Formats: sequence, structure tokens, C-alpha cells
Amino acid sequence: MSAQAQMRALLDQLMGTARDGDETRQRVKFTDERVCKSHLLNCCPHDILSGTRMDLGECAKTHDLALRADYEIASKERDLFFELDAVDHLESFIADCDRRTELAKKRLVETQDEISAEVAEKAETVHELNEEIGKLLAKAEQLGAEGNVDEAQKVLQEVEKVRSRKRDAEEEYRNSMPASSFQQQKLRVCEVCSAYLGLHDNDRRLADHFGGKLHLGFIQIREKLEALKKTVLEKQEKRNQDRLKRREEREKEERMKKRTKSRSRERSREHRRSSSRDRRRRRSRSSSRERRRSSRSRSRDRERRRRHRSRSHSKGGRHSHEPSSRHKSSRDRDRSSRDRSRERSRKRGSSERRQDSRDQNGRTDSRRAEESDT
Repeated sequence: MSAQAQMRALLDQLMGTARDGDETRQRVKFTDERVCKSHLLNCCPHDILSGTRMDLGECAKTHDLALRADYEIASKERDLFFELDAVDHLESFIADCDRRTELAKKRLVETQDEISAEVAEKAETVHELNEEIGKLLAKAEQLGAEGNVDEAQKVLQEVEKVRSRKRDAEEEYRNSMPASSFQQQKLRVCEVCSAYLGLHDNDRRLADHFGGKLHLGFIQIREKLEALKKTVLEKQEKRNQDRLKRREEREKEERMKKRTKSRSRERSREHRRSSSRDRRRRRSRSSSRERRRSSRSRSRDRERRRRHRSRSHSKGGRHSHEPSSRHKSSRDRDRSSRDRSRERSRKRGSSERRQDSRDQNGRTDSRRAEESDT
């Protein structure tokens, strides 16, 4: 890759797809199914194992550093849960690698000579010490490249201690086997990258393997897979808690709505009751007023009739006592007139007594009405 291509890739990684207004590149978004989600999370095996003996070639999906930059910007605002797709991808890849490791172990069992359990245990001890030496040498080389010379020296001192332990373990293993079989190369399959390791490999060979790109790439993939699983679990737990909180809030809102509805219903019922009470009170007041008015009007009418009758009786009495020249001619007419006047006087007295009793009743009614009004 030329320097210009490297600079372009660096700008894409830093600024995203819209760094220079290129609309053709913006047609493919990072959310598209054609984009590799493992590449967006920087854990695609096609990128990590490129240039090794297990190079997988180009990925079937789109790889673009600018899309990764867009994803990193968008992931700060909201969760996209691309980790699920990346976990599925890495799990399938690691499962294939573990399957190849098991097949290699079965092939070694079939091809190599059988040994006793004690000898196999001693050989396993030598293999473990070889792995420890290779890891320490790879670590010392990395520290030296970073400039930590003192730390690298301490790691090399630990390597010397492990080497002495390895020599003792090899001596025990050599003594437990005949010389003809000891010279044979005993192989072992690496549990990380499924590569073959020899029992008699030198330190340089072990350092190259454990510090090589293939072994470190598999370690990176496995560690990334565990980290992604942990992240997915945390996000799922957080999402479940958010759902529970939203559900509790909805239930609380529903309870509040029910309470407000019940309160509004009670208020409406109370308002109806109060309005009905007010209407009954108004009706009772209006009816009492009408009664008082009718009683007053009746009492007034009675008083008027009584006065009118009293006036009419007084006028009739005066006319009855005036002498009539027309009836003086005969005694019979005088007697009859006297009898008639007596009868009239008796009737008039009885009617006056009745009218007085009626007036007294009307007065008592009016007094009662006034007392009720007060």
C-alpha cells in the first residue's frame, strides 16, 4: 500500500464516509446487511489472521474503515447491538477451530506409538514448560520492542528458571523411555491455534510460535469473544432493567389514571347529588312561597268579601227600617212585613255569626302563614 493510500485510509478511519463529500460512498451505510459487523467492532478473523498460514482471504461482506468511524460516532448516542452479530460470527469461527484441533489430536493418537500413562504425564509436563518458555520469550521481545528493557531483563531471568525446570523434566522423561523411542519427535496440538508443537523444539522455535501472528491472533479473537459476551450480557441486563422500569412507570400511570377517573366519577356523582339537592330546595322554597302567596291571597279575598258583605248588610238594614208609605194601607201587610223583617234579622244574625267565625279562621291562617314566613 502506498503512502497516499495509507493516508486516505487513516482519514477515513478518523472522519468517516463524509470527510470529502463523496456521495457514492455514502450510499452504503454501516447499518446495511452487506457490512461486516465484526469489522466494525475490529474483531473480524479475516483481518486478524491475514498474512498467516491460516489466511482466510477477503471477507464476503464489506470492510471499510470509514464505516467503522461512522459506527463509533453513532454508538456513542445509542446502542445498536451489533455485538450480537459479532458474537455469532466469532463463535462459529472458534467452533471450527476447536473442531480442527480435536481432529488433529485424533490423528496424532492414531499415528504415534502408544505410551504408558506415567510417560505421557512426564511428556505433558515437558510440553507445558515449553509453552511457558515460549510465552515468556515472546513477552520479553515485546517489552524490548516497546523500550522496557528492565522488564524484559526480569522476564529473561524467569525464562532461565523455567529452562532449568525443563531440563530436569526432560531428564526424567528420557530415563522413563528407551533410547530408540526417545529420539522420535513427540508432537502436540496447540489448544489455541491448533498448530503442531514438538517435544524437542528449541526455544527459538517456541518463541516464534507463541509470539507469532497466528497464535496471538487466535488469542485476540478468543479474548474479544469473551469481552463481547460480557458486553452483551451487561447490555441485555440493562435493557431488561429499562423495560422493567418502563413497565412499572406504565403501571403507575395506569393506576394514577384509574384513581383520577374514580375521583372524577365521585366528583360528578357528588355534583349531581348536590345539584339535585339544590333543585329540591328550590322547589320546596318555591312551593312554600306559592303556598304563602295563595294563603295571603285567600285571606285577602276573605277579608274583601267580609267587608263587602258587612257593607251590603248595613245598607240592607237601613233600607228595612225606613217607613214604607205604600204598605201602610192595611194591617196584614204590616204584619207580614214585620214577620219578614224578623225572619231577615234572624237570618242576618246567623250569617254574621258564620262570617265572624270564618274571619277568625282566616286570621288564624294568616297568622300561621306569617309565623311560618318568619
